Amino acid sequence: MADKRRLGDRKDGRLLRDLDAMHYIVPVIYPNRCDNEAFISERIDLTNANAFLEKKNAENPEYKYNLFQLTVVAVARILTLRPKMNRFIANKNIYQRNDVSAAFVVKKLFSDDGAEALAFLHFRDDDTLESIHEAIYQRVSSCRGSGKDSDASATDDTMEFLNRIPRFLSKFLLNVLRFLDRHGWIPQSIIASDPYYASAVLTNLGSIKLHSGYHHLTNWGTNSVFVAIGEKKLRPFYDEQGNVTMKDSIDLGLTIDERLADGYYYSKTVRLLRKLLENPELLEQTLTTEVEY
Repeated sequence: MADKRRLGDRKDGRLLRDLDAMHYIVPVIYPNRCDNEAFISERIDLTNANAFLEKKNAENPEYKYNLFQLTVVAVARILTLRPKMNRFIANKNIYQRNDVSAAFVVKKLFSDDGAEALAFLHFRDDDTLESIHEAIYQRVSSCRGSGKDSDASATDDTMEFLNRIPRFLSKFLLNVLRFLDRHGWIPQSIIASDPYYASAVLTNLGSIKLHSGYHHLTNWGTNSVFVAIGEKKLRPFYDEQGNVTMKDSIDLGLTIDERLADGYYYSKTVRLLRKLLENPELLEQTLTTEVEY
């Protein structure tokens, strides 16, 4: 959690005041998040994850563990252990986010007309796979059972209001919201419910039989990490001698704001993400537990 707010801090982040010259200047000369996206594709061997899930679900048949949940926990872990991944740029300044969070959309019914609802998770340092598994269960059940997740009500209500009023007035109010967003004065209810104010947004494209692919960031909000999870299927893996083995796998597509860190930092972060997903027993530790990788 952040210390007491100082002049220049936002309600959702602490202004970083001791940056090196490059990271101070880059947001000024490259001010838009969507102009500074870096896309990373990573393939994950699921051999250990499949065995781990089989064992966990034999012990917990009521609400099964799945690959999406493992990915959510792994992403929360890298955001915790690699703090530059939990930064954002707003109004040409770099901020350290006050908490670690993730958002994803829940499809209530798998059909063309099936409605969608938002699930928003805020993590604690002592969270583990078990506690996050329970939190996801509660959010998904709420989304599919009550018609609308309470976490998303502020954003949903705002959009519904803007859609009902005259077009010229809604555009004016949207410009006001963009001004508030840029200066960190957006209402806390929106920060706590809009997915683009989360540390990471995840989309499980594999659940609808799609490849991971690329997903853009947005200039609205503060989200700087987007994770697309592709379809689970057999793919070739090569050893050092060029021998090929077909293994169950998923592809991840990560879109990140390249202004926050350098390539070496991102490389180590992706290595940690792969280590966690290919050794899922590590996800039973708390988010703050260090990992050798």
